[in-house]
Amino acid sequence: MAVPAQHGVPDRPGMPPMPPELAELLRTQLAAVADQVEEEVRRQVPEYARPADGAYGRNLRAGVVQALTLFVDHIADPRDDGGAIAATYYELGRGEALEGRSLDALQSALRVGGLHAWRLMGRTAEELGLDSTVVAALGELAFRTVHEVAQAAAAGYAEAQLRSSDELERRRRRLLDLLLEDGPVALEAVQDLAHGARWPVPRTVAMVALAAAPDRREEDRPLAAAGALVDMGSRPPRMLVPDPDGSGRFGRAFTLALRGRPAAIGPTVPVTEAAQSLRLATRALGLMGRGLLPRQGVVRCADHLSTLLLYGDEPLLERLQERVLAPLDTVSAGQRDRLAETLLAWLLSGSNVPDVAVRLHIHPQTVRYRLRQLEKLFGDALHDPETRLDLILALRAESLRTRQN
Repeated sequence: MAVPAQHGVPDRPGMPPMPPELAELLRTQLAAVADQVEEEVRRQVPEYARPADGAYGRNLRAGVVQALTLFVDHIADPRDDGGAIAATYYELGRGEALEGRSLDALQSALRVGGLHAWRLMGRTAEELGLDSTVVAALGELAFRTVHEVAQAAAAGYAEAQLRSSDELERRRRRLLDLLLEDGPVALEAVQDLAHGARWPVPRTVAMVALAAAPDRREEDRPLAAAGALVDMGSRPPRMLVPDPDGSGRFGRAFTLALRGRPAAIGPTVPVTEAAQSLRLATRALGLMGRGLLPRQGVVRCADHLSTLLLYGDEPLLERLQERVLAPLDTVSAGQRDRLAETLLAWLLSGSNVPDVAVRLHIHPQTVRYRLRQLEKLFGDALHDPETRLDLILALRAESLRTRQN
């Protein structure tokens, strides 16, 4: 990756020549100076006070050594632009951004380390009895070195920030795709992807299926900020809600993003079973579009499980209706609707005629008259428990379709 050219770096073309032995002497002290600089950085910058044997510690050590090397190389050859070392700090800055850390800690470490390194190396220059003009020039060179590596780190950090939001979105999209795969999903794989996506793995989730709408990306951002995994490009648009039965922190963002858009919320399930929640949410959204569930607002699958069960296999449901409702095919369409409505109410009310009359807003005598007609059509089957269950399922589906029309 190309590192931007350095701008505004202090430069002194008339800098007095450095004694050739100085660079070599400082190079022999480089490891010892690096030890002291590293210790000082750890002492003054809390973010770097971590175990030295970890990756963070190794990066700190490498950064200190390379900055000191750049300083000595400038002494040995003022024409050296330090491109390779600048590239290292560019990647360090970029890494800080990708890990979600502030650039402040790295810049503080550079200031602390640069000042301490100059104290140590400046003492060596004084011990050699160098002219004060040369010592002052070395001080400017130290400042130039710190400026170069700090600018390279800032450039890398800025570049990563420009890309990080898109990269984070891509990682979360991959995580959502994994969670919604068919078949078993390994929790370990989820945790690995979630770490890179900066997404705390919840214990439970619920999937939401949304009605299609014009691109409203800006309004959907609060959902991601609240911890949802959002995929508005899928058909239908969908989102994963973490811990939906917990605190209400997601509710405000959800309401803001919907703005009246119909949505179906799947049942709450363990995080590795998100695909099951999505299947039911998608089915519910389809039934909303057909009027079999409320067309507007937010429908919770948990409140409509029987309807979702009925329409889980519609060809099978149609065969059930054809078989158990066949006796109603022998009457006129208007009479069929009245008899079907009365039969369902009678079955659901425990065969209580007054309750049926209240439910349907008709006279009890009318209920009894219709029941006598139903007895003629269905016979003893009306009193068979298994047939009664089949009738309830078939008539319930028919009543939903009637409401749809």
